[in-house]
Amino acid sequence: MKARNVFGLALLAIVTIEACENFEPAAPKGHELLDGPVDGLSESENIRFLRGDVAFNDEIFTADAGLGPLFVANSCGSCHPGDGKGHPFTTLTRFGQTDETGNQYHHMGGPQLQNRAIPGFTPEQLPQGVGYSKLTPPANTGLGFIDAVSDADILAWADPDDLNGDGISGVPNLVSMKEYLFARPNTVEANGKYVGRFGKKGAAYDLHQQTAQAYNEDIGITSTYEPFDTHSRLAIDPEVSDQTILDVVFYLKTLKAPVPRNTSQPDILAGKEVFTQIGCAKCHRPEMKTGTSSIAALSNKTFYPYTDLLLHDMGPALDDGYTEGTAKTFEWKTPALWGLGLSKYSQGGGYFLMHDGRARSIEEAILLHGGEGQISNDKYKELTENEKLELIRFLESL
Repeated sequence: MKARNVFGLALLAIVTIEACENFEPAAPKGHELLDGPVDGLSESENIRFLRGDVAFNDEIFTADAGLGPLFVANSCGSCHPGDGKGHPFTTLTRFGQTDETGNQYHHMGGPQLQNRAIPGFTPEQLPQGVGYSKLTPPANTGLGFIDAVSDADILAWADPDDLNGDGISGVPNLVSMKEYLFARPNTVEANGKYVGRFGKKGAAYDLHQQTAQAYNEDIGITSTYEPFDTHSRLAIDPEVSDQTILDVVFYLKTLKAPVPRNTSQPDILAGKEVFTQIGCAKCHRPEMKTGTSSIAALSNKTFYPYTDLLLHDMGPALDDGYTEGTAKTFEWKTPALWGLGLSKYSQGGGYFLMHDGRARSIEEAILLHGGEGQISNDKYKELTENEKLELIRFLESL
């Protein structure tokens, strides 16, 4: 009798476990996620990736740990949930530069508005009459591939005088290099300036600069690289170690590239043809190759980001009166389209596209293209409803 009871209880336990498992949500598939390391990392590199992952996604700063006193967010991951695009709640406000000569209002708190503060301090407010721009945090994935593209390739894609007559005249953003940075292999220098490639206008030279500045300007955390307190503007002791900064840089470099989905479906293949037909691929270049990287898994790889990393005149509707480096107020770096279809999952279930999140759908984003994008905008309007749908489905598959 006891044996039967034991057997019955064991059987009941098995059935209960299986029943519970049937009600559990299925784990997301790899192509549905933006986070995760690139293939080919060594054991030590995977360990370093995990250290950077913890620092980026799990560390939440408090006032005791150095937060602020003025800040935008209290962690890296709060602006880039799941390594995806940010939400208007974490949108950054940049201000103070009214032309490409430099920040004219640094003493007023620029170039970034810190709209939150720890107790006892007052958040910043925009000075009256100052040009500003809202910037939605971008997705992080695949950045190491972009970092490893050679300057020579980016410069070769530029056509400042539109010599080929296609209406596209992209230019690189030439920026000053921070004193703590090291030039990447085969860097091209032009009159003391270097090709920038990160940020909405490509104003950051590399991910080291992007990370150190984000800790400082977004979270109010000082480092040996960016030592100035967000309130006093005075240099203070580092609140985050160099090792942590470099681990986060490594993490960002070695996040995998977004994996396209449903690529063999007929409507998506048709949409890809429409994408090229109306000229989108002239700026959103489908394919790139990396050069030599200190991370072997990133060296000499072909990847598909759909950007040219160049600045383009996007017309008066997207002129926010703000600039960085040599970028003019109406110029924006072509954003990478890979991972576009996954964007809404990190943005609360709906799209917030363009540099400031003003576009609530992919179609709305297309229709906001002016300047060098106006030709493609006009051609989009001439498409049949079915062709438009095919194009949108293709973009959502990236």
